[in-house]
This record gives sequence, C-alpha cells and structure tokens, in this order.
Amino acid sequence: MAAELTAHRLIAQHRPTLDQALEAIRTRAYWSPHPEHPKAYGEHGSLDAAAGKAAFDALLGTRLDLGQPGTDGWVGGEVSPYGIELGVEYPHADVDVLLPAMKAGQRAWRDAGAELRAVVCLEILKRISDRTHEFAHAVMHTSGQAFMMAFQAGGPHAQDRGLEAVAYAYAEQVRTPGTAEWSKPQGKRDPLALTKSFTPVPRGIGLVIGCNTFPTWNGYPGLFASLATGNAVLVKPHPRAVLPLALTVRVARDVLAEAGFDPNLVALAAERPGEGVAKTLATRPEIRIIDYTGSTTFGDWLEAHARQAQVYTEKAGVNTVLVESTGDYKGMLSNLAFSLSLYSGQMCTTPQNLLIPRTGISTDQGPKSYDEVVADLARAVDGLLGDDARANALLGAIVNPDVKARLEAAAGLGEVALASREVANPDFPDAVVRTPVIVKLDGAKPDDEAAYMSECFGPVSFAVAVDSAADALELLRRTVREKGAMTVGAYTTDAEVERAVEEVCLEEAAQLSLNLTGGVYVNQTAAFSDFHGSGGNPAANAALTDGAFVANRFRVVEVRREA
Repeated sequence: MAAELTAHRLIAQHRPTLDQALEAIRTRAYWSPHPEHPKAYGEHGSLDAAAGKAAFDALLGTRLDLGQPGTDGWVGGEVSPYGIELGVEYPHADVDVLLPAMKAGQRAWRDAGAELRAVVCLEILKRISDRTHEFAHAVMHTSGQAFMMAFQAGGPHAQDRGLEAVAYAYAEQVRTPGTAEWSKPQGKRDPLALTKSFTPVPRGIGLVIGCNTFPTWNGYPGLFASLATGNAVLVKPHPRAVLPLALTVRVARDVLAEAGFDPNLVALAAERPGEGVAKTLATRPEIRIIDYTGSTTFGDWLEAHARQAQVYTEKAGVNTVLVESTGDYKGMLSNLAFSLSLYSGQMCTTPQNLLIPRTGISTDQGPKSYDEVVADLARAVDGLLGDDARANALLGAIVNPDVKARLEAAAGLGEVALASREVANPDFPDAVVRTPVIVKLDGAKPDDEAAYMSECFGPVSFAVAVDSAADALELLRRTVREKGAMTVGAYTTDAEVERAVEEVCLEEAAQLSLNLTGGVYVNQTAAFSDFHGSGGNPAANAALTDGAFVANRFRVVEVRREA
C-alpha cells in the first residue's frame, strides 16, 4: 500500500512535467524546467550557492558508501584539474555479486509500467536539480570546466538531456497499446477472437561508461533512457570523474528505495588504477546495453567485441567550419572566437578546421584575404581572452596531460597565427590554463592533410587554405565521411553555396549551423530541440536524443489468449 501511495504522489507531482516534455519534443520549441541561473536556487528544498559549496566541501576526504552488495574494497584518487585532491573513496564492486543483485529487481521494475518508471526517473532528476550547486562543484573539480559552465552544462543542461531521454522512452513504450481485442470475421462461422496484451520488456542491464569532460551531460541520456525502459543500470565513471556520477547513483538508489523498488537497479562500478574494468564489464553476458562517450579506439573496440549488447557510441570527429563570405564580419569573428575558446576547446562539438578560400572572402567590410581573416580571428580570440579573469571564466582548466601535450605539439605543425599563452588562476595556482592556438595549413599539401584530417582534441584549430568554395565543400564531405563530425558550421551570403553545404550535410548526416553571429554557438545544443550528433557519420552511431536512441532498449512481448 505504501508503494501504491508513493506511485500516486509521484504521478500527481511529475506527470505535468512529463507531459510538457512530450510536447517539447513534438514541437522542438524552447523549454526547460531546470533554471540556468545560480540565484534561482535556494527555495523549496534546493541548495543555494553557499549550501551547495558547503555540501561539496563536506564530501572531500570522505568515503561514499552506497550500500551496494558485493563491495570488496574502496578506490579513489581523483585530483581536480584545478590542483586539489578530492580524497573521496568509492566502493569497488565484485561484479559476480553485484550483477545478479541488479538483475533481481528488474521484474518489479518491468511490471511497474512506463508511466511509473518515468515519474520515478523525474523524481531522481528533481532531487539532483535541488542539489545543482553541489553537483556544479563536483563537475568543475573533475572536468576542469569553469564554475559557470559546470553549473549550467553539468546541472540544468544535463538534467534536461536526462528528462528528454525519459520523454522519448515513455513515448516509444506507449506507442503500442497495453491490450487489444482482435476479431477476424469467418463468414458464416463465428469470428476468430483473441485478447492480446503487449508488454515492454527490458533488454537487461545497461552499462554507462562515463567520460572525463562531461560526466553528467554525456552520462544522463543513456542512464535515464535505459532506466525508464525497465533496465537496471550500472554506471562505470571515468577514473578522473567519478564524483558527479557517484552522487547521481546515490540519489537514484535513494529514490528507488523510497518508491518501493530495489535500489540495486542503479549501481556504481568504480575501478582501481589500471584495472580496465570497462572491457571486462562490456563483454559480460548480463550487460545488454552500453552507452559510451570517448575515444574512437575504444568505441570501435566496443562495437566489435560487445556483441551481446546494443552499443551506443559517441566517438571522435573532425568538426569543420566553412568560411566563404559573411554579411556580419565582426559578428562572425566574435562568434568563432567564443566557440574556439569555450572550455579550452575540450568539447566534442568545438570547431577544429576552418576552411577559408586562399583568394579570400567577401564581407560587409569589403574583401578580406585569407591572411586577413586568420589574423582578424586571432585578434578576436586575443581580445576575448585578454583579461585573465575573463579568460579563466571561459577557458576553465586543461583536463589532462594529453590535451596539454597536443596543444604544445600543434605549434610545430605549421605557421602559428595565434600562439597559446599560459593564464594564471589566482584561486587555483596549480590549474593548467592555456589559451587556444591557431595554426595555418594548406589544404593542397599532403603533409598538412595528416594534421587537419585527425582530431586534435583541445584548444587547437587549423585555418586551412583551400582553392575555392567548391574545394572546401569537397573537403568537408570527405572529412565528415571519413572522420565524422558532431557539428558543421558555414558562413556564406551565396544562396548556391548555402544550398550546396546543406546538401553535403544532408547526404553525410552532419548537423549544420549556418551564419551564427549572435549568442548561439556551433558547439552548443539545446535539449528538446537540437539533436546532438546524428548517428549517421563516424563520429557517433546515435543521436542525443531521438526515438532510435531509446526504442531498442526494450522489446515488446505479446501474449495472446482466446477471447
């Protein structure tokens, strides 16, 4: 009876939000139930800035006991990109004990039905939202994002993506009715009559393999898509970004238990240094769904070896912007400068290659040569990041030594149009903060092609000189087809060029942004409206979030009875 009362309360509280989310994914209009501004928190049970920071500080140096079965030790060792040791310990799991315990709760979770599962997921998201300030510090000190970005991208934007996944999951599950009466006429004989029931059944246990840069934003879609479709979910965080997902798991387990379900439906798999537990888990027969964000190498390995699972991967790509002409030269430069600088280019959507005709471009300020465009862009980045306080707020910190090494090596690949500089962070003296580098390359030189046709993750961009707009379009097509792209941008005032770049992106399944000169940037996407990736080129085999992302996480089982 207590669980039933809980179900009624949850449905009454969260069904309106679910309905609004369903309407948002139908219309693709702007909507979010999660406030972006830090000052919006502090009432109705949510933590304000001071309480959130205090909650984060209280976690440092503690042991996060989740009460999971099969705990055989404790692991930790996270060091913030800002230079502080977190000192948090997490349970290490004996998977031979944990996985059977996770499966045990799936029957009741399956039988709860799509609506109750959805509103339980929304309660989890609501409690996470109430602690957005705490989560923001956890994301900041594991990813290196500056605080405001960690607050927004790691908080409300991530929560939006989780809610979006729940909405799509619900819509796909209720597409088929629960029951149907079937009657087939037989002429003079009595009709054939059957009563049929249709039940969405989960595939099994979902495995979420977290990433270092956006642990919540990239982790929540798969976690909530699998949970809302009836699957248990095992979260395997990146070793350098455990805390945000461990806190998520703790909230989920609390809500599941209070709603009358087995808390082991969601569990954490933290790993010892060098253990490589992702490979072990990915090929376990109990794991039937995998969500992964990270390198192409491991993504390809998962697709090749995790044959028992439905695998969703977001891998590497080479994001490209074609610059052919513009009616707002100043706005274009400002928009590109921000896109190249945000979070030190450590986003899977950050532009890398800027394709610029070597004969120059036409603008509202008159013709601009290739060299002028590149020099003006360098000045725009310099102007944006000239003040160290502003630079720290935009750049955040370099997330790991590999990014720093790529940044330093890039200067040797060609003529440097904008050199990277070190920025001091007075609040975190040990933080590694670097401004972007822009390197000039020639699209006609085979030696340069090796550089611009490879992903160089981090604050590195290549200004690639091309012979013409037609050559730029052909290089764009080849880049997306061979290397993949999460985003494509283009600047043109020529209707034919616009149609041509749009056709390339339609044929190669790449998400396109045209002539952005204001406050929307190519490397940002809005939940409920924008698709993150397409699933149609090598950068990712799925889009966040659409029907295809959720529909294969469950199957519909039919039972027929004589009427």
